[in-house]
Amino acid sequence: MGKDLKGKELGKGLSQRKDGLFVARYTDRFGVRKSVYNSDLRILRKELKEYVAKNALKVSVIRENITLDEWYEIWLDAYKRNHVREGTILSYSNLYTRLISPSLGGFKFNEITKIQCSLLLTELKEKGYGWETLNSIRILISDMYHRGMEDDYAMKNPMRGVKVPCKKPDRCVKALTKEEQSLFFECSAGTFYHNLFVVAVNTGLRPGELFALTRDDIDLNKKVISVNHTLVYQKYQGEEHKTFHLEDPKTVESKREVPINTICEEALKKQFIQKEVIEQRNVKQHEFSDRLFTTSFNTPLNSVILSDAIKRIVNEINLMLLPIDQLEPFGGHTFRHTFATRALEAGVEPKTIQKYLGHATIQMTMDLYVHVTDSTIHNEIEKVSASFLAINESKKVGR
Repeated sequence: MGKDLKGKELGKGLSQRKDGLFVARYTDRFGVRKSVYNSDLRILRKELKEYVAKNALKVSVIRENITLDEWYEIWLDAYKRNHVREGTILSYSNLYTRLISPSLGGFKFNEITKIQCSLLLTELKEKGYGWETLNSIRILISDMYHRGMEDDYAMKNPMRGVKVPCKKPDRCVKALTKEEQSLFFECSAGTFYHNLFVVAVNTGLRPGELFALTRDDIDLNKKVISVNHTLVYQKYQGEEHKTFHLEDPKTVESKREVPINTICEEALKKQFIQKEVIEQRNVKQHEFSDRLFTTSFNTPLNSVILSDAIKRIVNEINLMLLPIDQLEPFGGHTFRHTFATRALEAGVEPKTIQKYLGHATIQMTMDLYVHVTDSTIHNEIEKVSASFLAINESKKVGR
């Protein structure tokens, strides 16, 4: 039992310091000794009861003063580093430091409210950020709080139930039409990257997976390509500039064997010969110079180089077309989407296409290419219409 300066009993855990300030001490549910101060004894008693009640109800947190910025660093080190790719870490850091920390970083982690989270998304929307960015922020903050609640750093998730303040855009992947595909490959024939284009559109490999291929990954006897790595060009934390990194594929399912069709086989054989010529012309060895697809200097490829190569072909095609008929520029991923689209149109089972593409789930495949199946359904019903028309015509002839 503590006493005040006059010797009067104040009660368990209460005392008065020489400067007149009253002190209440208690041990929280984590075994940490805490002290509360107030010059008004009546208010102090009330505060002590509230803290003890929260403790009993397990609605207290392990560190009350930790800020969102501080928890972000803990969350990143404990749950993300060594668990996700460096490129993903870089994406988290850019998103957090640029768009989240300036508004919420200094607030206490356990005291940020739902309205603050909602206002953050609204303000960023007004600055011109789209659904993808806003949804990424919502997911990132929500995961931080999910982990924080598990570790008793937060009592609730203020992002729970908060909606992105703009409509999700329809996810429509870009795939070449049959006409566009024919035009492109007619024009690219004989160019330096033609073999790469052909392999890409006949396998559905991601650009990074193509860039990472070596001769050892190609088995022409079994007619399969083993996808074991992806080559990314990125500036990671602690690096001064962008550089190449050989990493594991995007998901566990992305490590796979992709079959080689006859068109792909011919392109690969031509690429083997082209690669030998490049190696003879460029004796100096570079890092990743053992990759099958490289520049003419035997240096590794990245998405920008690929996009530029595609753009040159598209520009050449458009010189001979009226503006209304011209091809729109596209990136390396379009070959992957074109492969999946042609496969679906040919009647290949979605489950098989999922394995070709290395998607984690069949739902991912169907969500991406549902527009293709819808189009196919409409095309098939036209066959029924054609059949009825043929029957009607035959009746007319028989009259």
